[in-house]
Amino acid sequence: MSLPKEPRQKMINIMYLVLTALLALNVSAEILNAFKTVDRSLMTASGIAEQKNVDIFKSFQKKIEDPKTKEKAEIWLPKAQKAKTLADEIYKYVDDLKQELKKESDLKLIDGKEQYKEDDLEASTRLFISNPPEGKGKGKELYAKLKAFKDQLLDIDPGIKADVGPNLPLDLSIPKSNNTASNQEWAYGYFHMTPSVASITILSKFQNDIKNSEAQVVEYCHKEIGEVEIIYDAFQAFAQSNTQYIMPGEELVITSGIGAFSKAAKPSITIDGANVPLKDDGSAEYKMRVSGAGNYSKKVKISFLKPDGTTSTVEKEVKYTVGIPSGLVVSTDKTRVFYQGLPNPLSVTGGGGGGDEKVNVTIEGAGVSSKKVGPGQYEVNCQSTGSATVVASDGKNTQKITIPIKKVPDPLATVGGKAGGQIAANVFRVQKGVAAELRDFVYEGVKYEVLSYIVYFTGTGFTENIGLAEVTGAYFSPEAIALMKRCQPGTTVVIDEIKVKGPGGITRSLEQNISFTLQ
Repeated sequence: MSLPKEPRQKMINIMYLVLTALLALNVSAEILNAFKTVDRSLMTASGIAEQKNVDIFKSFQKKIEDPKTKEKAEIWLPKAQKAKTLADEIYKYVDDLKQELKKESDLKLIDGKEQYKEDDLEASTRLFISNPPEGKGKGKELYAKLKAFKDQLLDIDPGIKADVGPNLPLDLSIPKSNNTASNQEWAYGYFHMTPSVASITILSKFQNDIKNSEAQVVEYCHKEIGEVEIIYDAFQAFAQSNTQYIMPGEELVITSGIGAFSKAAKPSITIDGANVPLKDDGSAEYKMRVSGAGNYSKKVKISFLKPDGTTSTVEKEVKYTVGIPSGLVVSTDKTRVFYQGLPNPLSVTGGGGGGDEKVNVTIEGAGVSSKKVGPGQYEVNCQSTGSATVVASDGKNTQKITIPIKKVPDPLATVGGKAGGQIAANVFRVQKGVAAELRDFVYEGVKYEVLSYIVYFTGTGFTENIGLAEVTGAYFSPEAIALMKRCQPGTTVVIDEIKVKGPGGITRSLEQNISFTLQ
């Protein structure tokens, strides 16, 4: 569906022109669903902002306890706490208005779920515009409380008003409209003859503005002391192998590192005296093909810096046994499962370990097919999840194993290598699109293709109306790029409804969305 782009109201009125053009006030299900999609994305973005605030307050506590920063922290923590108190109060007030609007729209509880008339065009007018006794006139009260919140927030400190005020997300100007009454009354511009679900979404937008305004003030207070610090004061070195019993020709994998990894710890890892390169997560992975039956061990040495600046060294011993091939053996080469849509390797070894020339092998299961690709080597393909049964017999012995068939994990969707959080506005504006990458998966080279997604833009640069672009394919569309050029510090960008195509041509919708706060 292609949604209209003309501004009508300050928030979700990209839909509003369509609503007013519909005959007999008949609001389509597509439009209602679009509002609900925007509402979900806004609430997700609000949750991310809240988590950011929680993390900063944890850092405040550390700075209160640190003699070096205690004096400044005691000045700025109360100011940050005041911002949180103000935000929590107005956030709850708006949340209560949502519930009151639903009641005006015939709210009912059916099978434990709330249901109300989402397309009701009169409930919002009664609640926000009409004065008693015809209505409740809550629009003026809402405006007054939002304005008071904004003023009190900026009055916490002169520096906040000067530095945060110009980019504060909460904009209370009257939405532009061709309607004279709408241009004169703030509440009229938002809520007059607006479907209930659209008004709910507008209220969610204000809640998102409240949380982002709180976040900017709290972050400002914290920066007056120092940046957010993530300090790990407890470390645990580890070293482990993928198996303790292995057959000749198979690969031994030793993974080692330190728990609670911080780049400041600068770990150094050696195995039998040889340095092993570190991965991005700070661990080291050592691989080797084993041969010769017997008991063996590898000595792992892990050195790292502790928070107090001293160096700690831990030595670990990884033991393993190389067995002697005998009898009838059926094993998956990479995992203990098969994956849907992938060519899964399977090994079958007969008596003496000389391949499966004298072994009869059958592989059964719904949607399961297989082919022999070499002596004792099979490739198993699975169309659906469930299980596959492998039966191997050499005339003397029979081995039967059931192997689960699982869906390949969802990829991680990213923009510029990031799955959300804070990003500089100028960096975000030059991004090309959305990538979907499967990380740390046992099979290499498994690719996902991004099919489509929706991008929402709110906050700074989008105070007149929310920006929305539907994108087909991985790369940002011209419509999305035009909106990206308007992004500024204070803009919130949410990428949602991401659809990808994975192994076997299977299409899936990711539960993940990507939410950025531009700096």
